Amino acid sequence: MTADVVDVGQPCIACGDKCPGYSPHEWKKACANCKCPRMGHEVFIQGSLAVKDRVPVQLPDAMRQIDKSKLSKYNPDKYIWAPVGLAREKIEEYFKTIPEEKRPMKNSPGEVYWHQQLISQFPPQDFQLEQSHFIAQDHVKTFEEFTASRNEHSLDRGYIRDVCPEASSCHQCQGAIAKGSVVVVAPKCGETVYFHPGCFVCGTCNELLCELVYCVAPPPSDENSAAAAAASGSKLFCERHFAEQVKPRCGACDEMIFAGEYTRAMNRDWHASHFCCSHCVQPLTGKRYVLREGNPVCLKCYEEHFANPCTDCQRPIGIEGRDLAYKEKHWHEACFLCSLCKQSLVDKPFGTKEEKIYCGNCYDTSFGQKCDGCSEIFRAGTKKLEYKGRQWHEQCFVCISCKHAIGTGSFVPKDNEIYCGRCYEEKFALRCTKCADVITTNGITYKSQPFHKECFLCTNCSTQLAGQKFTVKEDKPYCATCYAQLFAKRCTACQQPIVGQSGGSTKFISFEDRHWHNECFLCSLCQQSLVGKGFITDEENIICPDCAKTKY
Repeated sequence: MTADVVDVGQPCIACGDKCPGYSPHEWKKACANCKCPRMGHEVFIQGSLAVKDRVPVQLPDAMRQIDKSKLSKYNPDKYIWAPVGLAREKIEEYFKTIPEEKRPMKNSPGEVYWHQQLISQFPPQDFQLEQSHFIAQDHVKTFEEFTASRNEHSLDRGYIRDVCPEASSCHQCQGAIAKGSVVVVAPKCGETVYFHPGCFVCGTCNELLCELVYCVAPPPSDENSAAAAAASGSKLFCERHFAEQVKPRCGACDEMIFAGEYTRAMNRDWHASHFCCSHCVQPLTGKRYVLREGNPVCLKCYEEHFANPCTDCQRPIGIEGRDLAYKEKHWHEACFLCSLCKQSLVDKPFGTKEEKIYCGNCYDTSFGQKCDGCSEIFRAGTKKLEYKGRQWHEQCFVCISCKHAIGTGSFVPKDNEIYCGRCYEEKFALRCTKCADVITTNGITYKSQPFHKECFLCTNCSTQLAGQKFTVKEDKPYCATCYAQLFAKRCTACQQPIVGQSGGSTKFISFEDRHWHNECFLCSLCQQSLVGKGFITDEENIICPDCAKTKY
């Protein structure tokens, strides 16, 4: 069973459900259904995943120069391939240096990755003449010379050193390699040229090289040595991209082009007969074409199968015509007319209503809405401002009081009218009873009258009363201290105002027109408290009954 047969029906990664599944084209390396490349589908290889089964060339094994006494028969079942012969811990060390998603573990994204790389890096048509269907007889010798030169001078397999003998740097990334690390060696670059395992990649596609198989440009003919290749700064390539350094590759059949004449188009190379319409497969070399979803299409197929139909006349809009589009609708230039007056709307403002198009005048006359400011209709293309179901021309959206334009500035709505901030403040904003300025923050209310916090003051000392206890006298506020000093009764004994804590009320004793603090109501002779007891007046003094008996 061929790979193409195995891949039949595989879903397209790019198209999803739009493609019914991969179907091989007669000769293109693309899906006959969606035109996407075979590698754009979830393709896989049936059977062995070994490079030797795809590359009919005798390659060295990957275990050269490893101490035979250290070899292990460990071949972990969790990998689809592994460098057989390394000690168990060295195999794990090797794979840990490779990104997790690219490790060839069974039933993992890494397994899919290596399937794809085997298919991509080793095109069978690059190795076997019978797999190449578009090489003319007079170019067979050139193909054989290419493969022979590649196999002898460029194609090779790298090998793993389980212990790097010295500290070095990676030939690919120039990063440090510690002594004793697992490294990869590419003999054609030099036996002392080392790579991190994760850096052993193709210099074109930057993908890991399958089973360490690589190609390099052949060394200079006068110095056929690895040292000369290393000195020239050799790059590694997968076989696919090495071949493309030597010969162009056809973008349709994916075979190398050995003919002297070929077509260069869309940044790719093509056999002259293979640059063709992706729909009817007619050659396009020297002809005009249209790109559709990255594929070339001849003008006839484009107009018959892909051109947009005109909304008016229903005929396709050809490549020669101008396609005028609006909201997924398309028109010929000659069909883009007002539905009423039939005037051309090309490069003119227009309006739409119930899937029909109208010139500005006809739209305004038939459907135009009126401005709530000037009562004139909104012309097509005119800027309109809307607020709570009402609409204005930009120049008509003005303050109802001062008539100054508000435009897109801030405003305040009041009783279905619009005011600018200044007019609203003048007419409706809360004002301080004392200073008459607008209260924006820190306002307080006393007896239904608003005040700024800083304007509500003690009548006597002008101390701010907000947040403090105060007393009112004849409708005027006083702080506790001032009220006590100005209006409170005074103690006959100590002459201090009789007030409670923080200026509030307190208990006191009154007799005739005299008053005492409770603590000051004492016998003037023995200083005993007379609160709740009888007492006798002695001219301006008060004395207890006992002292009165003694005195009199």
